[in-house]
Amino acid sequence: MQKKTAARIYSLLLQNYPDARESPVTVGRGSPFEVLILTILSAQTTDRAVLLVKKPLFTRYPTPTALAMAKTDDVEPIIHSLGYYHAKARHIIAAAQKVVADFGGIVPKTMAELLTIPGVGRKTANIVLYHGHGRNEGIAVDTHVRRLAQRIGFSETDNVTVIERDLMALFLKDMWGDMTDVLIAHGRACCTAKKPLCDRCPISMYCRYFQNDGKKI
Repeated sequence: MQKKTAARIYSLLLQNYPDARESPVTVGRGSPFEVLILTILSAQTTDRAVLLVKKPLFTRYPTPTALAMAKTDDVEPIIHSLGYYHAKARHIIAAAQKVVADFGGIVPKTMAELLTIPGVGRKTANIVLYHGHGRNEGIAVDTHVRRLAQRIGFSETDNVTVIERDLMALFLKDMWGDMTDVLIAHGRACCTAKKPLCDRCPISMYCRYFQNDGKKI
């Protein structure tokens, strides 16, 4: 796909989802510490579910130091509704301990440092860097972004590392940070996993999936 076409697609999506970049219904809002912990908790659940535990969790554990000293038995009841709460409690406590032990209680601002934190991959690191620190270092590729990148024609693979690289090459850097939220908005509202609503899609004229009559590429 040409960069000009990709930019046009992104422009149309922004017009259709003007609130996506500033949506309050996302884990990617708050302090770097809050964004880090909430993003780790968001695995295999919805942002809405995670946000329901935000206040009770950070009221009790407002800092990395406080969470680092927590017991899993005390954290688990707070996040029980999210599922996989045993593992998630261990992960967020371990993440807090790493932040305290290696970074003086301050969530780091580089990709390399963030990737040393338990439970943090490039997706989480990109979200923390952009929404927590205001840094555009890459593009967070979640299930929606992976699906849309392949359907629309931004990438030829389902490998998230390659998809991120393809998107970064295709779009201007100042688009990277918001791209995840915009594509997620489209993935939830229109380009759903089971039954994409191609007849109401604002970018169908550019979409590879639509042009191929819904055939998987």
